[in-house]
Amino acid sequence: MRRVKKTRRRGFTRLSSKRQVTIPLRALEETGLGPGDQLKVEVDRAGRIVLTSAAVGADRSRAIEETAGSLPRVYKPGSLERVRDEWR
Repeated sequence: MRRVKKTRRRGFTRLSSKRQVTIPLRALEETGLGPGDQLKVEVDRAGRIVLTSAAVGADRSRAIEETAGSLPRVYKPGSLERVRDEWR
């Protein structure tokens, strides 16, 4: 008996027995993602799985690192420590 592959609707995928999915090519082309790209996986409040390129988060982190401490002498020495002590 010959096994017949079920037809799939465009833009849909299935979860395999190993809990793996194949992302449709069209979605990958629209996002510019390719083999080896890292994705961040989150679940939103509606219970949807959201995949985000890890490069987006890395860009934000890099921007924070580049600008952190770039405003010297904005606070007087010791003023931040006093504010932090108020929070404790």
